[in-house]
Amino acid sequence: MKKKKDIVYDYVIVGGGIIGLSIAYKLSLKDEQSSILVLEKEKDLALHQTGRNSGVIHSGIYYKPNSFKLKNCIEGRRQLVDFAKVNNISFEMCGKLIVATKEKELPVLNKIYENGLRNGLSLIKLLNEKQSKFYEPKVKCLKSIFVPYAGIINYVGVVKKMEELLNAKNNYNKVIKSNKIIKIKDTDTYKELYTKDLYFKGKYVIFACGLQADEMAILDGIDLKSRIIGFRGDYYNVVKSGKSKVKSLIYPVPNIDLPFLGVHLTKMYDSSVEAGPNAVLSFKKEGYSKTSFSFEDTFKMVFYIGFWKLIKTYWKLGLKEYARAFSKTAFLNSLRVLVPNLKKEDLITGKIGVRAQALDVNGNLIDDFLIKKTKNSLHVINAPSPAATASLAIADEVLNRIKENE
Repeated sequence: MKKKKDIVYDYVIVGGGIIGLSIAYKLSLKDEQSSILVLEKEKDLALHQTGRNSGVIHSGIYYKPNSFKLKNCIEGRRQLVDFAKVNNISFEMCGKLIVATKEKELPVLNKIYENGLRNGLSLIKLLNEKQSKFYEPKVKCLKSIFVPYAGIINYVGVVKKMEELLNAKNNYNKVIKSNKIIKIKDTDTYKELYTKDLYFKGKYVIFACGLQADEMAILDGIDLKSRIIGFRGDYYNVVKSGKSKVKSLIYPVPNIDLPFLGVHLTKMYDSSVEAGPNAVLSFKKEGYSKTSFSFEDTFKMVFYIGFWKLIKTYWKLGLKEYARAFSKTAFLNSLRVLVPNLKKEDLITGKIGVRAQALDVNGNLIDDFLIKKTKNSLHVINAPSPAATASLAIADEVLNRIKENE
């Protein structure tokens, strides 16, 4: 028999990543007397995308002018940096270099530069190779863009601080871990959320479930046309003499038709250096090895019509990514395009992450944030990069949309 939690929480947030905790934190600031419960299925917070990304504070240079994504990136970056300063979170606005190494990349680089200016990033610089070496002495390029609005941060530290602040706000707020939602039931005044051993009541429930966002939306009765698929990202740690070859963030010119930025070099908040990630289809949503496989996740993916339309468009690129995923030499060669004197011994195997990406029925990777509402609940369905950077601004947007119901 399931144990009943008699308290009816004003708000329940399902998902203990940076989006979920940002929403909970902002709700606690809005009304200090509200009771707020955060439910996380894992034994700790931030174990998935939040704790397995590049740790980058994004600038907004790539995004479509006036888009929801851009607006939240810029406002979120401002709030995130302020939060880090006030709460002694490790971060650095070190800037990044977007590097063009081939003639055919120059028109795209110029397009990105003009887009950045339209997006209000007035301090970006278009540089020749000599000027680029002032920022990254070991880089080789034809031209680059220096973006001072980019940085690095400890996102797990941000989440832990938000948990601390939420719990300190009042005696009603709770963060409960190791409880996975398996059933959702509506009543006239609240929702009941069932886990294996417990159930909880919430007047309003916000779902920020990342890789499981579509599953929770369907469980909550939403007729969802899109689906979440996972893209695995493999990282290498840059060690030995390789560390001294990277001062900040070095990015290639990306394929602007895709929501991925290419394999890059990143100086982390703790002064370590990472290389990656690539982007290959994951056959397990929460699979953190190169051979991870889930029959259930794979079955749902391959029987979704949008998946096959995606494959039809990008199968050549996908095969190239898979080849690089299983070849350290191929991975290194991608990095040597940016920094030619990197050596194989400069790289050791690092972490693996899986990015949640919404895919529509036409095989399109949904590029912007996607939010859906139903009775007494709201679902953050798609929160692609720069979701971590934008998390506090996304939380503001969620609160505004909740208010529309009041």
